[in-house]
Amino acid sequence: MEEHKGVSIMDTISSEAQAARRRIFTAEHELFRDQLRRFIAREIVPFHRDWERAGQVPRDLWVKAGAQGFLCTMLPEEFGGGGGDFGHAAVVIEELARVNASGVAFQLHSDIVVPYILAYARPEHQRAWLPKMAAGEMIGAIAMTEPGMGSDLKAIRTSATRDGDHWVINGAKTFISNGQNAGLVIVVCRTDPQGGSRGLSLICVEEGTPGFTKGRNLEKIGLHAQDTSELFFQDVRVPITHLLGAESAGFRQLMHQLPQERLIIAIRCATSMETMLQQTIAYTKQREIFGQKVFDFQVHRFKLAQAKAEIAMFRVYLDDCIARHMKGELTAEEAAAAKLLGTEMQNRLLDDFLQMHGGYGYMAEYDISRAWADARVGRIYGGSSEVMREIIARTL
Repeated sequence: MEEHKGVSIMDTISSEAQAARRRIFTAEHELFRDQLRRFIAREIVPFHRDWERAGQVPRDLWVKAGAQGFLCTMLPEEFGGGGGDFGHAAVVIEELARVNASGVAFQLHSDIVVPYILAYARPEHQRAWLPKMAAGEMIGAIAMTEPGMGSDLKAIRTSATRDGDHWVINGAKTFISNGQNAGLVIVVCRTDPQGGSRGLSLICVEEGTPGFTKGRNLEKIGLHAQDTSELFFQDVRVPITHLLGAESAGFRQLMHQLPQERLIIAIRCATSMETMLQQTIAYTKQREIFGQKVFDFQVHRFKLAQAKAEIAMFRVYLDDCIARHMKGELTAEEAAAAKLLGTEMQNRLLDDFLQMHGGYGYMAEYDISRAWADARVGRIYGGSSEVMREIIARTL
């Protein structure tokens, strides 16, 4: 079986040639990419399958990444960050996706959680938390989803009640990425029982706070190395200063930050599709059936040609979205379109690529099988495809 394994993307695609065709990255970005690629090859690729079996990425990887400057790349240097732009963040997302390191949730920590702290936390908490997060010593998570709630923020039941100088939090969250590793969790709470979606607030809870417990590490059909947990809050008392921004401003804050989260998901989709396309081309050119190469059957060759064309078209749109986001011009509906198109296309094309691998494609040791399973959640998290369509439909 060993001889039929997929060929590594390192051997099948020229990053230099691809970079030359793209206009969004500078020479500094590409130098950063080279450094990151060496780190990933040394510290992640040899161990990721073991982490998938363990169901969690070890915390010491985060510390190593922080020491090398691969966490919080957009965070200002005064807080220990890289002081870069979204281009640096995109490089991290792409390079992890290129080797299908789906369990390494640096992007959730660096580019989803940290921006909330930077934008809304009080200065004293920024100084206390952000340097630790940049160093990988404190891992971040955001707790929105609740049992039975889905994507409906108006249905959030986790409550935060004011009691003197503290908030008292009660409730439960589920499907929380980085849940086991998290040292700091942004909890979406209901502070106004009658306020609907306008009665939500974001409150930070640190690991070890009495009454805050982590449930089991949830078993999933994909993303096996990414710890995903239930979180429970029973009379959890945190200082009122742990509120991010103003009371009942949570919905507005979420809506402001979610477009970047959706763009991040789309970026991963694009690189995954490009990588798996190249691996499938290489595989079909070496695998024989009925006396000829799989690639030589027109049905497969034409599907691969169609996939190449579709991925190229999506790449152009996505790079434009990245460029617009770096200028602060990306709209919520554009980010929703990128996520919708990317995740739907990724699921469809990776299924085709797996089929071309035959029975080997169903073996967990093959990149395509794991990428296929990992991709399925893309149509759900960050807002389901149906929610993305609703966001876009409101602009019609």
